[in-house]
Amino acid sequence: MKIQERTGAGAGRSAAPAQQSVGDRLPSPPRERKPALAALAVLLILLGALGATMLVLRAGDRIEVVKVTADIQAGESVGDNVTSVMVAADDSINYVKWSQVDALKDLKAKSTIYAKTVVMGQMFAKQEQLPAGKASVGLALKEGQYPAGIKPGDIVAAYRVGANGSSRSDSSDNDSSSSASGGAIVADARVNSVNDDSDATVSTGSKSLTLLVDEADAAALASAASAGEVAIVRVPGK
Repeated sequence: MKIQERTGAGAGRSAAPAQQSVGDRLPSPPRERKPALAALAVLLILLGALGATMLVLRAGDRIEVVKVTADIQAGESVGDNVTSVMVAADDSINYVKWSQVDALKDLKAKSTIYAKTVVMGQMFAKQEQLPAGKASVGLALKEGQYPAGIKPGDIVAAYRVGANGSSRSDSSDNDSSSSASGGAIVADARVNSVNDDSDATVSTGSKSLTLLVDEADAAALASAASAGEVAIVRVPGK
């Protein structure tokens, strides 16, 4: 009787489900690998590195060229109105390199070059080239025959005056152009150059000017200039 009870008790204990050990867990399914995405990522990295390299190389391919710092009128030299600037090298553009600036100062501008312009070789020539229909007239003026501070690029009018500085009104001194312009030999002319006639020790106040005028006015202006009877007045530029 006791033997049967023990057997029954043992059977009851063996019927309880045994807990699964940690080591018996089922393995997780392997992750799906995508070789195409990995290859694309590598390609993008290589392209980025190549682009950065090209930018560095392009940034290093620059040259130092000439830029003017003031307006340069036709027939003028750049003088000291220049500075250097770095630009991207381009064989199709005839830049004037900074190493050529001294030679550039011996050349004349073919036409007006405005301040902050990066200049090119074709803008200059060895000799002054006058625009069509224009003439260059030189004047030797004494102090009082020109306005203070006159400089290249100014627009001026030229009047014929007598030896005492008064305006002459006799018919021999007035041509048709001066009559039409209210007594002026030249109503508007551009100053191409200004030079002081004083030496290093004596200041005479005299100046030599070169004016760019219409060909029709050149003869009358040259005649008055040779007689020393020209006065220059600065007028508003057009």
